[in-house]
Amino acid sequence: MAKTFKILTLNKISTVGLARLPATNYVVGNDIAEPDAILVRSQNMLEMDIPASVKAIARAGAGTNNVPVKKMNARGVPVFNAAGANANAVKELVIAGMLLASRNLIAALHFTTNLEGDNATLHKLVEDGKKNYAGIELRGRTLGIVGLGAIGRLVADAAIGLGMQVVGYDPEITVDGAWGLASQVKKANSIEDLLKQSDFITLHLPLLDATRGKINEQRVQVMKPGCVLLNFARDGIVDEDAVLAGIAAKRISYYVCDFPMQKTQGNPAVIALPHLGASTQEAEDNCAVMVAEQVRDYLENGNLNNTVNFPTVNMPRESSFRIAIANANVPNMLGQISTALAGAGINIHNMINKSHGEMAYTLVDTDIATPPEMIAQIAAISGVLMVRDLNLDV
Repeated sequence: MAKTFKILTLNKISTVGLARLPATNYVVGNDIAEPDAILVRSQNMLEMDIPASVKAIARAGAGTNNVPVKKMNARGVPVFNAAGANANAVKELVIAGMLLASRNLIAALHFTTNLEGDNATLHKLVEDGKKNYAGIELRGRTLGIVGLGAIGRLVADAAIGLGMQVVGYDPEITVDGAWGLASQVKKANSIEDLLKQSDFITLHLPLLDATRGKINEQRVQVMKPGCVLLNFARDGIVDEDAVLAGIAAKRISYYVCDFPMQKTQGNPAVIALPHLGASTQEAEDNCAVMVAEQVRDYLENGNLNNTVNFPTVNMPRESSFRIAIANANVPNMLGQISTALAGAGINIHNMINKSHGEMAYTLVDTDIATPPEMIAQIAAISGVLMVRDLNLDV
């Protein structure tokens, strides 16, 4: 009989994505006991009592700040995300944000909304008042992009299409990312170099200890006077006090973000949207499809794609018998696993082992099934965090 996996959903997950988990061997719901995996969007899991049965957590979005990643590391549980699945939605909102600021559209809308009178009166008021909302065109302006991941690269392409000059900064850019970057994007040698020359600055960074407060008082002071700062990444990347001081000093003309905060409320130079970055039907479907497929491949085959705490590991099956081992990245772990299997007379047909930071992961295809007592023996090795039997039905 085929294995049945139980999936707990903590938020409403797109049915397009859930359809990738076949009902023949997946039970999905929001009240599942002892789930094998959890699918989540925005719910805060940091203080949640996560059942011991959980083998994977998948966040249908890019950020995983609402997931206790470090706690899952200690249990050998991978945390998946949908990096890039909502990139187009965020890109379009960034372009909209630039247009809102460059053409003073929010203030102009408020002006016309509050007008009263007949058509002739409205026409005169509009003609008299429109000079107060004159803006600038994007064409020919310089856009600085901090972070050239999936979103940053799409923003660069769109801005180039609008006739903008684009400067980028990302010391962590991957080889694949560099290949996907338009040749017209000029490289900045530092954030300060980018800030000095940019009319518009858009941030596309994860919120980490190293990126918290990345835009601070010192960096605001080197910005090109009258620039527009856009933040559709994470609120903590920007020091709000520094930005407000920059607005007061006319260093920043507009701050456009996706995170309303108490300090910035009511400031006419702050355009704060209600976290709309990934709020499109297409993005929600894409994210759900991506994490559902990732979780399914992991539960059934042990493969790891798009996790934030484990290496990427993919090994085509060459046998019906497979075990997966999550462990701390310490010396001689692979040797101990191989020795244990050899001692039980189990031939290794194929093996892959990779590490990522403090975590490591091993897939082993064997010629015969690994008995439960051998699974327990491997699980008892110091540093092993999780062992899974992934044998196919034979």
